[in-house]
Amino acid sequence: MSSENLPQRPEPSPASGSEPSPKPRVAVVFGGRSSEHGISVVTAGAVLRAIDRTKYDVLPIGITADGRWALTADAPERMAITDRQVPNVSDLAESAEGGVVLPLDPADREVVYSEPGSVPKALGEVDVVFPVLHGPYGEDGTLQGLLELSGVPYVGAGVLASAVGQDKEYMKRVFTSFGLPVGPYLVIRPRQWENDEKAARARIADFAGEHGWPLFIKPARAGSSIGISKVDSFDGLDEAIAEARRHDPKVIVEALLRGREIECGVLEFEDGPRASVPAEIPPVQAHDYYDFEAKYIDSTPGIVPAPLTPEETAEVQRLAVEAFEATSCEGLVRADFFLTEDGRFVINEINTMPGFTPISMYPQMWEKSGVGYAELVDRLIEAALRRSTGLR
Repeated sequence: MSSENLPQRPEPSPASGSEPSPKPRVAVVFGGRSSEHGISVVTAGAVLRAIDRTKYDVLPIGITADGRWALTADAPERMAITDRQVPNVSDLAESAEGGVVLPLDPADREVVYSEPGSVPKALGEVDVVFPVLHGPYGEDGTLQGLLELSGVPYVGAGVLASAVGQDKEYMKRVFTSFGLPVGPYLVIRPRQWENDEKAARARIADFAGEHGWPLFIKPARAGSSIGISKVDSFDGLDEAIAEARRHDPKVIVEALLRGREIECGVLEFEDGPRASVPAEIPPVQAHDYYDFEAKYIDSTPGIVPAPLTPEETAEVQRLAVEAFEATSCEGLVRADFFLTEDGRFVINEINTMPGFTPISMYPQMWEKSGVGYAELVDRLIEAALRRSTGLR
């Protein structure tokens, strides 16, 4: 791609003897090195389609699966799931070798693009980053730390909240410390499995003896239901642990909670966080549980709003906002709960950058709450522009 064709911030046009301020520039960063790469690209396509181009300039930046920051086409129509296949950044990149470099000096927000053998080209300043990465190396505080160092505002949770929201163990520890109800769980750390598998299995056996089968075996720091297995006995345990460890060396084991799956969105408004109407994830007929394919490929529809009593709705909304505050979140969160058979809400996890396509549950919940998709995107950008980087 020739340097003269690279996207740059438009020059302001003189009007009535004065120059209007340029529109804020939003860098939408997506893709990444995690196993949720493809879903991140799908999310980015929806966000790019929704951003008000009369209000913002947009710079799409994709991170390839091997970590290269690539200048990509602003082509939302190419960022959809097609024939049950998720898209990837490499197919959208303008060059197989060119790279985008964000500023590291807080006094300079100039983004630079370079290709081997070519003079680096300035792409203009970035006013705010909209990171729509899911999973490790993006949603877990790593990208947020880079942006804090750069002094560039960004959408969503900060470093600590992102890290806590990605790690299911420490998320549950924080919830417990704030008095939020969590289900039974057990953590198998990397060294525990690598040094003594027999002892690790014995701990799982004791856990199963106390809480019963089936158990859910999960990567501790992954999302989109990737790497999760439901096991009914010891026969499938080793295979399930191997699958979870393929995505994360730390594994979390959770007991089955019998009840209804309820989700609730939280959004930062000018006066603080508010909760959406909740949604219910009904039992999935073609799937044993709400796995990756049920979420994204077969698009199992949720029920929005959830058929709850007014008292149940108020309680889950209260707990969702408490979870948002307990983890020091900013911008947005989707909080996932179980409504158990004895009528209690138990929080399963939060997601600091939930699935964000128009058919995803988070936007659907806000749509039914009176905030449409385009307004939702705009509110998140505005909230990010209001915040400073650094301690706050």
